[in-house]
Amino acid sequence: MRRSFKRAVVITLVLGAGAGLAACGVRGSLEVPPEARDETNAATPGTPGAPVPHRSSILDPLLR
Repeated sequence: MRRSFKRAVVITLVLGAGAGLAACGVRGSLEVPPEARDETNAATPGTPGAPVPHRSSILDPLLR
């Protein structure tokens, strides 16, 4: 009986710590860092739908 009580206490403490850590954080929308770029600054120029040229890799002989 003593062993099962000790096991129950340990399980309760582990679950309580897990629930406490899962609740950490701020509720609300995420804030963008000031130095982050927006979508238009990070876009690469090119024509949409154009095929991308193949770049060879070391693994190409294994994949083909």
